[in-house]
Amino acid sequence: MGSLDGRVAIITGAGRGIGREHALLFASEGARIVVNDLGGANDGTGTDVTPAEEVAAEIRAMGGEAIVNGDNVADWQGSQRLVNSAIEAFGDLDILINNAGILRDRVLVNMTEEEWDAVIAVHLKGHFAPTRWAAAYWREQHKAGVEKPRNVVHTSSTSGLFSNPGQANYGAAKSGIATFSQIVAKELVRYNVKSNCIAPGARTRLTLATPGLPDIMAPKEGAFDMWDPANISPLVAYLATAECPFTGETFFVQGGNVTRVNTWAMGDKVEQDDRWTVAGLAVALAPLAG
Repeated sequence: MGSLDGRVAIITGAGRGIGREHALLFASEGARIVVNDLGGANDGTGTDVTPAEEVAAEIRAMGGEAIVNGDNVADWQGSQRLVNSAIEAFGDLDILINNAGILRDRVLVNMTEEEWDAVIAVHLKGHFAPTRWAAAYWREQHKAGVEKPRNVVHTSSTSGLFSNPGQANYGAAKSGIATFSQIVAKELVRYNVKSNCIAPGARTRLTLATPGLPDIMAPKEGAFDMWDPANISPLVAYLATAECPFTGETFFVQGGNVTRVNTWAMGDKVEQDDRWTVAGLAVALAPLAG
């Protein structure tokens, strides 16, 4: 038996890269899959459901169950159709994997409004909208007495968690996703939903478009391929199991490395029993500036 036997999973951006690996592994672990992919280019332009159809065909060829959904996760009605497609095809929804993303890299002084809006929409709204519709369904199920465990796994990035110049739009969205995941965990615990987040390091269409990374990520003959996107999927599958004990956590994952990322925490402080003056803060905070 697989760790996900019989569970129904939506995986967004599952036509290529990390999402494709998720879909194939989830299917091999017994899950029934909704392969969602708009099929756009790296920057989100265009549509092509062929990659999603090819992944679904691979799953069916291995004896699994899969359907294709080509809705845009950043579209409100599209996300509702995505969630409904799982319920209509398989009778339920147990798992949502938010993975879809695009890049419009640019330094801040050159970034356009459209480049900002497009990336924020696909990443941040594209996590919110499917999660919102899934949560509404799970709340209805819980109220009807169906209290089975459900799981959401979101996709952040070290570009957001640790800030990467040239990616203000992408980084802001990815950092927001990690916080969004924590809020989802706190709000949906009453419906037996667990929400976690990953920050993956892997070779994908998006990372290979970053100057310098293709050489760094090139597989070396005879060595473990630490950049293989398939390395990411076992953690995601584990976080999607009914027995997963974690919620509200973010994990960095690359190769064989899985590291829990600490959330924001209070640091050094200065304090007094009165309102500060500007001059007083200049003196008190000086040692903290290093």
